[in-house]
Amino acid sequence: MEPTAFHLRRATVDDLKALRALWESMRFAVPELEPRLTEFQVAEDPGGKIAGTIGFQMTGRQALIHGEAFEDFSLAETIRPLFWQRIHTLAMNHGIVRLWTLESAPFWNRQGLIPATLGELQKLPPAWPSEGVLWLTLQLKSEEAFASAEKEIERLLRAEKARTARALRRATLLKNLATAVAIILALFVGAALVYLLRRSPSFSVHGR
Repeated sequence: MEPTAFHLRRATVDDLKALRALWESMRFAVPELEPRLTEFQVAEDPGGKIAGTIGFQMTGRQALIHGEAFEDFSLAETIRPLFWQRIHTLAMNHGIVRLWTLESAPFWNRQGLIPATLGELQKLPPAWPSEGVLWLTLQLKSEEAFASAEKEIERLLRAEKARTARALRRATLLKNLATAVAIILALFVGAALVYLLRRSPSFSVHGR
């Protein structure tokens, strides 16, 4: 079957029954995966049947590829490249700097995921087990450069916030000054009217 025959999308509650069957066939811990349904991407065949699924769990700037399962593993090599494109797009959109997986299919090695070094394992999120498993990893972006860029963005946001605060203070000051000038002008006009009325002959006549 051609890759273009499959439609990829995010899993929904309606997919839970089909996903349970796939997870059970792989002997995954289904009760643990069910609450994480929205982590999964699914591949539908032309008839709308789920042919495969894979999980993409994000933790900070790192992400885990997990839970790969297929209805028919003869289609795995056709669907995996589609999943990889989807994963890469998700990673770019969410600013992921490093990918991790425990998936053992050679396909993942060919995409650049290789056994993690001891130094890289120190970057593994605490929620993921680090002992007794073979982690594969791929750095997508320079973590140091990304951290530096985030700090620069934060600095610019603080500067913009400070400029906005100064502008608001100036606007408030000008508003208060305009109000004070208007009050003084009103008092002056009122005093001038009183003065003119007192000086008016008609005021004197009526005042007797």
